[in-house]
Amino acid sequence: MSRKLKVAAAQVGTIHANSDRAETLQRLITLLKTAASQGAQLVVFPETTFTTFFPRYVLSPTELDKYFEKGDDITQSENVKQFFDTAQSLHIDVCIGYAELTSTGDPYNTCVYYSATQGKVISKYRKIHLPGTSEPFDDPTAINQLEKKYFKPGNLGFNAFRAPGLVPAALKKDTTEPNTAGKGDPIVGMMICNDRRWPESWRAYGLQGVELVLCGYNTPNFAPDLYGEPDMDVQAAEREAYFHHKLVLEYNSYANSCYSISAARAGLDDGKYGLIGGSSIVDPNGHTIAEAAGTGDEVVVAEIDLGVCRYGKETMFDFGRHRRIETYGMISSQTGVIEPPLL
Repeated sequence: MSRKLKVAAAQVGTIHANSDRAETLQRLITLLKTAASQGAQLVVFPETTFTTFFPRYVLSPTELDKYFEKGDDITQSENVKQFFDTAQSLHIDVCIGYAELTSTGDPYNTCVYYSATQGKVISKYRKIHLPGTSEPFDDPTAINQLEKKYFKPGNLGFNAFRAPGLVPAALKKDTTEPNTAGKGDPIVGMMICNDRRWPESWRAYGLQGVELVLCGYNTPNFAPDLYGEPDMDVQAAEREAYFHHKLVLEYNSYANSCYSISAARAGLDDGKYGLIGGSSIVDPNGHTIAEAAGTGDEVVVAEIDLGVCRYGKETMFDFGRHRRIETYGMISSQTGVIEPPLL
């Protein structure tokens, strides 16, 4: 059964530490309007979209505070309310990332799904696989990744959900039919940046029949203290960063027979912190069908057909027939590596 919709990734270019937040917000609204003008029904924005990627800096509590949106309803934050109001006026769904400070004072790297049909946030995800370190490197020239210092690990799990209003009513679930798989509103899952590198993230969603995975990210083009090989030059490290980014999206989209939309915060922040582009839309066979051309503000749009997800889910990756959970115990019972004994 064909279930077509038009989706977009909104790549956001350079945002400096001292960039004006109101100006940044207008850039995001421009991207949103551009996507809507091209017929997109859903737009995915990056991780920590509204500001520069602040976990690279060593910040005092006062300095840190300005990067967080406070409270439990991001749509009512004075800093960003105009963005969600615009999404509602355009009748376009949005997935967008930000730094969340809850009403109880807990900090998370968060994204939400705003449904224009419902006029509210219908799902929230908090980043689970926080990379980097909890304290800065001793080397003052090293690029820090202090997410473990500034955020708590996500506590909402990997919960897929239905996104209403994106497919015609005629293609929704008919409860009189015995088999309703592959029908109804799209089944969506969200993840953030480093989560995309962990197959557990994808499989948790795959086991819920996910059809569309949404992922915003900030990925350095050169950070030898964090990934890659220490002796890589900038050009080699950047090639590796793009390669691994595409690798995990294409393979995991294939292995879970789903589409994925990834959106980058890209460009050269503060004249020295490079972030890759590569915002893309990948199909259930692992093919990238649309991709950003550079590292600036850019909208990537494609028409997708959720019906294509069914083939893989009913053949190679029919989990009900082929998974052998009796052999996977160590995946959920063990964290670090335990090598076999020496002979």
